[in-house]
Amino acid sequence: MTAAEQISVPDPVLREDRIDFAPTADRVSFSRRRAARLVREWGHPGLAGDAALLVSELATNALLHGAIRGRLFRVHLTLTATALRIAVSDPRGERLPDLREATADECYGRGLLIVTRVADHWGVEPRTVGKTVFAELALWQRPDTPMGPR
Repeated sequence: MTAAEQISVPDPVLREDRIDFAPTADRVSFSRRRAARLVREWGHPGLAGDAALLVSELATNALLHGAIRGRLFRVHLTLTATALRIAVSDPRGERLPDLREATADECYGRGLLIVTRVADHWGVEPRTVGKTVFAELALWQRPDTPMGPR
């Protein structure tokens, strides 16, 4: 391994948005619409739908599984030259996401499967209090073209 391979320098942030929300259902839909609008304004209209879907799934999981009364959840969008990163933080660090197959009669349980299929990469990062679940969309070859099959 060369020295260049050992040191990973992150891409500089081109655009960023971070907002905290009360853990209510209407804030999930607001954060979804806000993400779609920002991604379009940032010059990537082809990613707006996927970004909105990822925000919706991650924020819904934060609301359903990570909420604590009186504590906020955060939606943080970061655009670099190579990726759009969507991160949702909540105060429940002990409740980690669980990727599973929902049965046909279950109403819930498919959110992370959707995230896995839409995002190019996703994961969980611990915080001092809580956790952050993130999803990334790579920008290679699709800066402003509608999303097609992967």
